[in-house]
Amino acid sequence: MLCIASLLSLTAITAVSASVNPIVIKGSKLFDSVTKEQFFIKGVAYQPRGGLLTGTDPLANESTCVKDAELMKALGVNTVRVYEIDPSKNHDACMNAFASAGIYLLLDIATPKHSINRQTPEYDLNLYLSFAAAIDAFAGYSNTLGFVAGNEVSNDKTTSAASAFVKAALRDAKQYIKSTKSRYIPVGYASNDDQYIRDAIKDYFNCGDDSSRADFFGVNLYEWCGNSTFQKSGYSERTKEFENYSIPVFLSEYGCNLMTPRPFTEVEAIYGPDMTGIWSGGIVYEWSQQDNSYGLVQIDASGNVTPLPDYQNLKTELAKVSPKGVSMDSYSSNTQASQCPAQNENWLASSNLPPTPSEGGCKCMTDSLTCTANTNTFSAGGNDTAIGDQLNYLCSNYNCSDISADGSKGVYGAFSFCAPEDKLKYMYNFASAGDSSKCTFDGHAMAAQPSQSDLQSCSKIKATSPNTGINGGKVNSSSTSASTSIFGQLNFSILAALSSAPLILNAAQNFM
Repeated sequence: MLCIASLLSLTAITAVSASVNPIVIKGSKLFDSVTKEQFFIKGVAYQPRGGLLTGTDPLANESTCVKDAELMKALGVNTVRVYEIDPSKNHDACMNAFASAGIYLLLDIATPKHSINRQTPEYDLNLYLSFAAAIDAFAGYSNTLGFVAGNEVSNDKTTSAASAFVKAALRDAKQYIKSTKSRYIPVGYASNDDQYIRDAIKDYFNCGDDSSRADFFGVNLYEWCGNSTFQKSGYSERTKEFENYSIPVFLSEYGCNLMTPRPFTEVEAIYGPDMTGIWSGGIVYEWSQQDNSYGLVQIDASGNVTPLPDYQNLKTELAKVSPKGVSMDSYSSNTQASQCPAQNENWLASSNLPPTPSEGGCKCMTDSLTCTANTNTFSAGGNDTAIGDQLNYLCSNYNCSDISADGSKGVYGAFSFCAPEDKLKYMYNFASAGDSSKCTFDGHAMAAQPSQSDLQSCSKIKATSPNTGINGGKVNSSSTSASTSIFGQLNFSILAALSSAPLILNAAQNFM
């Protein structure tokens, strides 16, 4: 696979981050698109001052970015992984600061507010829109290295079915970039290292046709603790598992802190001959000190940044390494895509993926109903708890297959991707069976006059690329943020319906 921007598309990239060359993929390696030299990620996870929990956008604070970028440059970092941003904000200043320091961005487009719930997964229109908004906000920067469509969503064998929904979202993110952007930016997935699913999940995201395969695969790996070795740590086994992998793989998080300060002795292996033939580097967890004690720096209430011993140790180790790569022009790869894993007790995800959410299909459906939600009960935007309660009741008494999704069976209802309130409207209509006298439901529903009458045709309306109102990091003044969630507080316990509040699907939750 060769994901290389054309010369014409390269000239269209915003000048804000023109001090670095876009990174492209050829086979299982990353390359600088201009120098053609192999690129190795020397990264750090960057969500300062608890941004994952408070909703802070670390790429919208110029003064913080400028200070951090200089410290990272001195550290030897060339990539930051950011887990949450606000696509409605302007990110030019921060992206320029990082570009000037030679630093790229790996951005998670799945966030705590907009992600797939591993316990009761679904992939709906709201998530599709939020992914598109994040892509729109950062696609114009030449130092945007890639997008992460999910992080540790399937984290054990009991949650493996959720990967079908993540892979569908990844597929649609890839297509959205290809159809709307002048430069293709890779989209991948970051996994944990669960012993029961590690083999299946790496193959799952690299199997099937190119449109749905991940462009890269990350592993959050914390096996190397203290002064371990390539053999003792388990890194040797993990490296062997990826010997014939056909897409780039890197450590999307690393840095065990069972011994502090961390000596980072794994750096020599990651960027040395033991691993550089297979791996494309790694990302240390994390930049700022939090309660979990993984920080490289301490940030006080005034925003002052103080390097910690971990920072100094990592700086020393990174200064020792100079990974030897290959030239893009002389490199060729004969590795093939993986075989899709068989479904068994450890791996439940079907290779049949959910459909792309169709905004037109959902609107057609709601326009065809003779029974709908009472607008006096559900205000604009919806009352999440009330919607969840009503759907729980309806799906306990009526067939909800048209709005449900099952990632293990690979069966998805015609309107399984619609917004929660639209699913509720559909179920009121379904339960009343066209009888207006039954369209009450204790005052929650009311009769409606449909503007069109062919409900069955709605499921055939194809999805189109959404208009998020975001262009090059700037939001049109007339638009609202596409990432506003309306289903964050649902209490809906059955798989045939909606998910409950999304979990914070970041590996950081394991260490807080």
